[in-house]
Amino acid sequence: MNISEIIPGIGSADSNNFFLLAGPCVIENEEMALPIAKKIKTICDKFQIPFVFKASYRKANRSKLDSFTGIGDIKALEILKNISAELDIPVVTDIHTAEEAQMAADYVDILQIPAFLCRQTDLLLAAGNTGKTVNIKKGQFLSGESMKFAVDKVKSTGNNKIMLTERGSMFGYGDLVVDYRNIADMQTTNYPVVLDITHSLQQPNQAQGITGGKPELIELIAKAGIAVGADGIFIETHPNPSKALSDGANMLKLDLLEELLEKLVRIRKAIH
Repeated sequence: MNISEIIPGIGSADSNNFFLLAGPCVIENEEMALPIAKKIKTICDKFQIPFVFKASYRKANRSKLDSFTGIGDIKALEILKNISAELDIPVVTDIHTAEEAQMAADYVDILQIPAFLCRQTDLLLAAGNTGKTVNIKKGQFLSGESMKFAVDKVKSTGNNKIMLTERGSMFGYGDLVVDYRNIADMQTTNYPVVLDITHSLQQPNQAQGITGGKPELIELIAKAGIAVGADGIFIETHPNPSKALSDGANMLKLDLLEELLEKLVRIRKAIH
């Protein structure tokens, strides 16, 4: 299925490149998001990479009660909508409850189902019923093959604009491992499959209550994902990850994105 059928309005859809979902973990303020989106779009235009800007309007799955969760739902969603309009790019954000689905759908192009919630039937049905593209992240506790049931729930609403995302599997306490077989297994659904590179390198629920990560392995995971045929990749990026208000431990520094994407485009061309 052509990516433009799944994500209407995405640019460079005929480039035969992988597509990219990228941006900061969360909208931190009005000033931070647009420059990041502009920078990523410039890079993607250079390499003809179809691009979707990603940022959460609210973070609901924090380890600690006092962790940053957002600046206010509508304020953050309006920022996402304005970025989409100004740069003419699709935008994606997470939703956490069925009630949030229609609210977020009024502002964004893609509704993303967090991995921990991928079995929540009411959430999947509500997302499907909006008519928006639905990106379902594979639970860290599920096989790729079992994600066909999540797909069936969204399809039951008459919505066929579906993507699946691999983001690692739990390996003991506080660590994740990418099983690349899951990409092939999920591609049997005939929907695009994304590799979430940065979340696959999380070390969640550390004893100190702050999620850790291994950003030094971003390039390794990304190269392997493109080599095995992932349709798209997902990267959280920030100008200064150490100052990010969420998930800074596993984000890619924005200045490193162009070099990485250039390498990935070369790998994609080699295997095609």
